[in-house]
Amino acid sequence: MKTIAYRNILRAAPAAIESLGKLGVATVHEAQRRTGLMKPYLRPIQSGAAIAGSAVTALMHPGDNWMIHVAVEMIQPGDVLVVALTSDCTDGLFGDLLATSLKARGARGLIIDGGVRDVSTLNAMGFPVWSRAVHAQGAVKETVGAVNVPVVCAGATVRPGDVIVADDDGVVVVARPQAQDIAQKAAEREALELSKRDKLASGVLGVDMYNMRPALAAKGLVYLDQTVDWYSGADEA
Repeated sequence: MKTIAYRNILRAAPAAIESLGKLGVATVHEAQRRTGLMKPYLRPIQSGAAIAGSAVTALMHPGDNWMIHVAVEMIQPGDVLVVALTSDCTDGLFGDLLATSLKARGARGLIIDGGVRDVSTLNAMGFPVWSRAVHAQGAVKETVGAVNVPVVCAGATVRPGDVIVADDDGVVVVARPQAQDIAQKAAEREALELSKRDKLASGVLGVDMYNMRPALAAKGLVYLDQTVDWYSGADEA
């Protein structure tokens, strides 16, 4: 690993970022062909939080949070800090003091493939965090890592400036060059889902709306109209 920290990164257009954030993780994930989703163990420490922003990345060693302090300097308003580890670690690498510093810089939140602590205070501050664990174990500042380099966080590749979308459903990454295109596709998908929701609310069945009956018949599903009393010893076969 090169021990470097890039001060400047390219970011997606603010309008694309805001659009992706409004559409949410599930819709964005589907719109980009089910790619970019981080592993489900990465969970928000508070319910109802939803953010989107440009990724500033930090690569750290287990038990060491030195690079978060370095990364704070690179944060611009609207950014999301994404922290990856060189190997598995659930230590509490982030707490209320670092959150105070990030918030002062205008960060929208933190995504960390490790542990956090001071959860009650973080929630009171209204600082959104998605983490691998909650753990009171503290960190040291001994080993230099890297800032604003490509990382793998919770199974997803994140390059500096990529768009991070996070909510109660998890975290998804959108490659910066594709942000506008994916925002448009996600908006189209959302409009389609709204029309489907209206049909379902009116009583239309999913098997009819999606024209599933021919496929179900082809797979061998048989509908029977007689009433069966399963307590009478009827043959379930």
